[in-house]
Amino acid sequence: MRIPGVRTSHFLPVFLLALAGLQAVEIDPQKYLGHVKYLASEDLGGRGTGTKELDQAAEYIARQFREFGLQPAISGSYFQPFPVTTNAKLGPMNEFGYEIGGAKTKVAFEADFIPFNSSSAGRLSGEVIFAGYGITAPEYNYDDYAGLDVKGKIVLILRHEPQELDEKSVFAGKVFTEHAQLFSKASNAKMHGASGVVMVNDLPNHPGESDALEKFVRAVGPNNAGVPYVHVKAEVAKGWFAQAGQDLEEIQKAIDQDLKPRSFAFPLSLRLHFNVDVEREIRTVRNVAAYLPGETDEYLVIGAHYDHLGLGEHSSMAPSLVGTPHLGADDNASGTAGLLELARWFGSQPKRKRGVFFLAFAGEELGLLGSSYYVNHPALPLEQAVAMMNMDMIGRVRDHKVYIGGTGTGSVFQELLKEPVAQSGLAVDFTEKAGYGSSDHTSFTTKQVPVLFFFSGLHGDYHRPSDTWDKIAAPEAARLVEMVGVIGEKLLSDAARPEFVRVADPRAGRAVSSTGGGAGYGAYFGSIPDFTELPNGVRFADVREGSPAAQAGLKGGDILTEFDGKPIQNLYDFTYALRSKKPGETVAVKVLRDNQPLEVKVTLGQRK
Repeated sequence: MRIPGVRTSHFLPVFLLALAGLQAVEIDPQKYLGHVKYLASEDLGGRGTGTKELDQAAEYIARQFREFGLQPAISGSYFQPFPVTTNAKLGPMNEFGYEIGGAKTKVAFEADFIPFNSSSAGRLSGEVIFAGYGITAPEYNYDDYAGLDVKGKIVLILRHEPQELDEKSVFAGKVFTEHAQLFSKASNAKMHGASGVVMVNDLPNHPGESDALEKFVRAVGPNNAGVPYVHVKAEVAKGWFAQAGQDLEEIQKAIDQDLKPRSFAFPLSLRLHFNVDVEREIRTVRNVAAYLPGETDEYLVIGAHYDHLGLGEHSSMAPSLVGTPHLGADDNASGTAGLLELARWFGSQPKRKRGVFFLAFAGEELGLLGSSYYVNHPALPLEQAVAMMNMDMIGRVRDHKVYIGGTGTGSVFQELLKEPVAQSGLAVDFTEKAGYGSSDHTSFTTKQVPVLFFFSGLHGDYHRPSDTWDKIAAPEAARLVEMVGVIGEKLLSDAARPEFVRVADPRAGRAVSSTGGGAGYGAYFGSIPDFTELPNGVRFADVREGSPAAQAGLKGGDILTEFDGKPIQNLYDFTYALRSKKPGETVAVKVLRDNQPLEVKVTLGQRK
């Protein structure tokens, strides 16, 4: 029903909102979509972290804030710069060679060998151990390192995993498990004490494919694996096997036949010599921030990340299309457009009791880097933040269904959300209550700021070049943004501010079995990582209430350096080490707390 002469919200008449005691928020779907079209345009090339196109997006957001009359929020600027290790490049001194019985052979750089992007730099020489597929998988009763002493030695391993063409295999056949991931193989070799890793292709598993080397592009994994790590053509390595009286292809076929490792030490007459010259690229990127003052020092944070994958070198779900712009219309031009239109709306309204702090984050796709930097370098005191509302992937609403996470983190959220949700016409899922997840609200949860996370769901275009603006459901997305705005109006004006609530971990106290297997296999620890990479170790941004880590006395800010006797250099090492354990096991954990060493025992829970 439309009231003549009165402009109404496109989903709810103003007089109905007034009857419900709510302030109407009106978002124009076409203006919303205009932001998405620009941010997800070919000209912005996917807004990769550290690119000039991301800088263009930052300038666009700042211009919008300025046009809406919002104050620059970072020491007189709209920008908060911070450094990010965005990628690596190959230096001029990459070399690889081998000697057999004193006869030396040099291997051609890029034609026959290439370092992996995550490789450590440095020179290495030594004897060689063949470690099969480089896999330790207790859940499958398979271990290529069983009985091997690889400490201080170079391990030669195969790409992928055994029985990958067998759909009945414990390794799942045709669907690679986590053990096939490049960083998993590096972490496993390092934890067994290897000084370097050489990988060759498992050609019998890929009939008709060439013996191609991996491209030197950023893949999922650490910036620095902590060990020299190179890819060498199988054709080069075949001679090493022949010198040892072995046949590379026959060994692969034998492992695939019975899942029994065929690891062995090469004769001491074989030695490898290589130098890895990889240089890390550090770029300056920018969060974009604006402030709308209120009558008090309290304020509401509204946020969204504006970066995406660029050309897909990192985290693409379409690896064959790496090099093609991953435009990121839903992820997360959609949330950024919502942020901008809420900035326009609130900027046009009278002053509220509380202020509004608008934040567009960079570096989210590399691990919540922008939001993590902000909460550790806040422009306004975080204790004055009444809540943080985060929008990430809000542009593909289907069947009116949306998700609101973090609802358990604010003492008044349950009551506060009732009317805005009921009046929105949206079907809302409130399943996630704890305020942790793979988006920027998590950084605020770790600082005990109540959070709400708005999300319209995953889809087949996620992290692919096909996530384009024409698939955005603008009217439905605008409806969601209006609901966010109405919730924001209540948070800005209500007398009662939310108090932060730590949501008890649903796995706390759950009985666990000492065995694992199948879909339920996996141990649970309970820490929330700070994704900023350290020279050594993993910092906990937080620890879940009631989790195994919390029960052992671990806290946010602790830096994990050792897990069950294994050194932990990065998050991927920790992930791999934890994956090798079963629920119910007790492990020794070493951390640094305020630069002082601390050791505790953690009894692992069941992964949900």
